[in-house]
Parts: sequence; structure tokens; C-alpha cells
Amino acid sequence: MPRFEPFSALRYAPDLPLDRVAAPPYDVLDDRDISRLRGLDPRNIVHVDVPLESDGPSRYRVAADLLATWVADGVMVGDPRPSFTVYRMEFTDAAGTARSTVGVLGALEVVDEGAGGVLPHERTTPKAKSDRLDLTRATSANLSPVWGLSLATGLTDLLREPGTEVGRCVDEQGVVHTVERIDDPERIDAISRLVGSGDVLIADGHHRYAISRTYRDEVRAAHGGGAGDAELTLTYVAELIEEQLSIDAIHRLYSRCSAHDLLDVLSRSFVLEPAGTVHPGHIAEMRLRGALCLVDGNGLGTWLTPRPDAFAGVRDLDGALLEHALRDTDIDVTYQHGLEQVLHVLQSGGAQAAVLIRPTGIDEIRRTAAERLLMPPKSTFFTPKLRTGLVVRPLR
Repeated sequence: MPRFEPFSALRYAPDLPLDRVAAPPYDVLDDRDISRLRGLDPRNIVHVDVPLESDGPSRYRVAADLLATWVADGVMVGDPRPSFTVYRMEFTDAAGTARSTVGVLGALEVVDEGAGGVLPHERTTPKAKSDRLDLTRATSANLSPVWGLSLATGLTDLLREPGTEVGRCVDEQGVVHTVERIDDPERIDAISRLVGSGDVLIADGHHRYAISRTYRDEVRAAHGGGAGDAELTLTYVAELIEEQLSIDAIHRLYSRCSAHDLLDVLSRSFVLEPAGTVHPGHIAEMRLRGALCLVDGNGLGTWLTPRPDAFAGVRDLDGALLEHALRDTDIDVTYQHGLEQVLHVLQSGGAQAAVLIRPTGIDEIRRTAAERLLMPPKSTFFTPKLRTGLVVRPLR
């Protein structure tokens, strides 16, 4: 089972406005987001977490020097002793229901691929890892956390009692993020033992975890032994129970194939029916119908209801159904969360067609963990996203 340990966190000074200096994770930001955040405050974490391409090969060193300056000037302050950080989010989900979730930020052991203890839950798409690796090398810090789901029971109950509040902010979607420090030795021990008593399933941040493994191996090689702080990586751990999870779908965008041709291929595996002009109500209708929905460049939809005889032996996940139906084609696929964003891509000509899929259910996530399976890439989009900058983990 994996080690889960407290650490001396680096945090923004208490007098700084977290609404202005914290940011979404780097991998959900586009150029407009980055520009806005950089202009919001010169101390916003994106100045370190998203180095400017215009700074060329030295951009990671520039980011590292800036982080060091912030520490020297008291912009960021280190905790005096190791702690866990309870992380709470209050929000309204897609169904309009008020929700609250809780997890804990700590240092999770970095294990070898296939060694067990820390498990992937989906296949990853090819993605350059050098950016995050170069940034970790330069800053000697974990800037944003992996998101893990604990298979041990009782973590939610263990985190109900509040710690010492050390920060609160509200993000662009109105989500309230609150972080609390726990440095009481008994509570630290209880949390560490509970998380370490079961496997942890990686929900989000597979690439971050992979580069932590590469970085650990580099430090081991350089020192001829253990890697110290690099043996673990910053991770948010929540319990794998329904009340703690809000899961959206990541839809599929297709290029190098017209919507008409794509429908021709999909008709062999799905029953097709006109769906009219696609709007937010289609998302709920998909669940009622048990169907996916193809959208063309004009925003017109077609219901895709799986043919019972077309998917023998295929896992009942929309992403898996599409992979199977399109297995013999040469069609480029990319991924996009959010119906509004999908429609924008189609209208701007960024793709010829899209297929909207339904969110993955918690039962399938449990099955993934229990049977050591892997879902197709981009099967889950866990929301809300954690803010970067509320906690930084130094790698001394």
C-alpha cells in the first residue's frame, strides 16, 4: 500500500487575495486564460506554473527564480512543520444541486508502473511530458496536485472536523475553495494510516504522476540511492464514494471526415434518429434515451442508440463503444469538455463533427479499480477543478 505523508507546505502569505493569485490547473488553460491571469496580479501562480514560450529555453529558470524571489520576499511562506491540508469545495453541480466535497492534500508515494498501490484508471493519450518535467527540475517543487481516489473507507468521516483555515477563494464558476491545515500529530497519523491502508486510483493527473516517476528516478541516479522528497508527489486524495465525486463527460471531436461519412460508419453499430438543433437539454435527453449524440458543423444532432448485437464483449462505456465502432477507420479524434465549447469548435471549423457522450458512472470507476482495468482515454472529467497555488510542495 502507498505511503501518504504530511509535508511543510509553501503557501501564499495570509494577507494576499487568493482570488487573484490562485489559478485553474495549467492543462485546462488556453492562451486567453493565461493572459488574463497574468494580468490579474504579478504574483498569480501562472507566472511560475505556465512559463512563457517567449522566454525561450530559459523560461523554466525564469519561473524558478521568480518562485525563489517570492519566497525571499515573503509572498509565499513555508509552514513551520509538516501538515496535511484539508481541501473543501462548495458548488452547484450541472443538475442545479448544491454540493460540497472534501479531500486532503499530502505527499503520495511514487511507485513503479504496474507495482500496485497507486493505480491508473484510464489509458493516456500521447502527450509531451518534457514541459512539466523541465519545470519540476528547475523549481524543485510540485506546483499542482495529482487527484487520487482512495479505495479505503472512512476518509470522508475523518475529514469532517475542520482544521485551521489558511485560505479561501471563489473561482470563475462560483466554486468556493477552502483549505485548512492539520498539524496535530494524532490526526496526521490517522489520515496517513487510513489512506495508506488501501489502493489509490488516479482520477486526474496521470501525466503529472508519470513525470514524478521520471524525476524520482533522475534524483535516485544522481545521488546513488533514495530520492528523498522526490519519492513522493503532491496529491489530493478523496474517498471513492458518490457524494465526493462530480463527474462530467469529455466529448469527442472528429476531423478528416465529414459528419455524413461519420454517420455512415456509425450506422453499422448504432440506430440513427434525427435530434434537431443541439442545446443543453440534449445532455439530459441522452441519459433518458441511453444514447449518444452526433453533432454536425451546423449544430444539428443525430441520436446514436447502440445496436444490441454490435457490441458483444465491449465494455458498456460510451468511449469504448465509439472506439469499437470506429476501429477500422482513419479518423482524427480530439477531446473537449463542455457542450458550449464543443459547439464553438464546430462553428469555427476546428472539427467536422462531434459525438457527445454520457458521464462515466461511479460503478464503472469502482469496477476499473477492482478488476485492474483501464478505461479509454478521456473517459472522465472530475469537477470542480482544484486551484493551483493554494499549496506548493517544495522538493528540497
